[in-house]
Amino acid sequence: MANDDIRVTYRLESAGDIAALAEKIASDQSTGTFTELPGESEAVRARCAAKVISIHPLDPLDVPSIPDPASTGPYVRADVVIAFPIEAIGTDIAALMTIAIAGVYSVRGLTGVRVVDIELPEPWSTHPGPQFGIAGSRRLMGVDKGPIIGSIIKPSLGLLPEETALVVKELCEAGVDFIKDDEKLMSPGYSTLQDRVKVIMPVIDQHEQQTGKRVMYAFGISSADPDVMMQNHDLVVSGGGNAAVININSVGHGGMSFLRKRSGLCLHAHRNGWDILTRHPGLGMEFRVYQKIWRLLGVDQFQINGIQAKYWESDDSFVQSFKDLATPIFSEADRSLPVVCSGQWGGQAVETYHRTGRSLDLMYLAGGGIHGHPMGSAAGVRAIKQAWDAAALSVDLGEYAKEHVELASALKKWGSKP
Repeated sequence: MANDDIRVTYRLESAGDIAALAEKIASDQSTGTFTELPGESEAVRARCAAKVISIHPLDPLDVPSIPDPASTGPYVRADVVIAFPIEAIGTDIAALMTIAIAGVYSVRGLTGVRVVDIELPEPWSTHPGPQFGIAGSRRLMGVDKGPIIGSIIKPSLGLLPEETALVVKELCEAGVDFIKDDEKLMSPGYSTLQDRVKVIMPVIDQHEQQTGKRVMYAFGISSADPDVMMQNHDLVVSGGGNAAVININSVGHGGMSFLRKRSGLCLHAHRNGWDILTRHPGLGMEFRVYQKIWRLLGVDQFQINGIQAKYWESDDSFVQSFKDLATPIFSEADRSLPVVCSGQWGGQAVETYHRTGRSLDLMYLAGGGIHGHPMGSAAGVRAIKQAWDAAALSVDLGEYAKEHVELASALKKWGSKP
């Protein structure tokens, strides 16, 4: 990229002139405004003016993404690349969001705008990135190869600390590598974080003493107050914990930055609220953009749904998200561990394996798919491991299930579609 520009690709939609709107965005979001300015000299423009680099037309729409009573269409679309000088933005995420992303949505004349990509120059590598990432997550859990198998405390809310500890014991004995608080659980009165740490960590410790296996437990420590979040972090560290669930959209960029600089925990990101930013295809932003920012801020493990998820996201969208996370921004070390989740029970393992490039660098996170197995949680874990073994061996799940009763039972309950 010339001159360390920050290049943003926008998918613009309008009943008007896309090229003119692109120029307006470049001007309004850098040195210009609605009229000529005496102070907008050539020197000022050379230093900080954004420039339209390319316009790639797309198929038009008959119906606008944003209601447009003043026009009948058609609504022309294009992918527009605008370059912002790093001199105008620097390496600050708040500046990037304000100048290159947030302000664009207010431009008059647009019936759709979606940020689909962002290219960041080398100076942006100054951000810390993941402290543990893929390699560190594997090291902490003692899983050198193959998928990391994780589970979630269920029911999500309502269990007392002692009841939660019993579920943790059951999951440890079942053979999982990772357990997490549900993202909805932080520190309610009936199950404070302090009380959970007090009863859960002895279970983790005892299991390690008996088996040599230290299961990673990620406690929910999120808070809108960074000081409270750090107090929560310190509670987990003092109790011997090594991981935390962070609701990244709720704590914000500033909260995550504050935490990462002081953290001794592996940070597992839950992106609840992400759907607000992306679910409408003509608005918001692509995960490709979103995940780059959070990885630079320090996400170690990133939940991204999965094949045949229980939520709205399509399989194609999941596969693209997985590829985005697997792509280095500046180096291999800035890749977060992809966490495949949402309605997973093992039946999706074969398709997941093949559609993600035969990758085993992932965490496969199952709640109901483990807890709800007809033969119990331990059988649920074994069924998932058997499904992944079948995937890696390129063996049909139904065929593999003939000699693996736990997988056969899972297929009978949840269906045999691979």
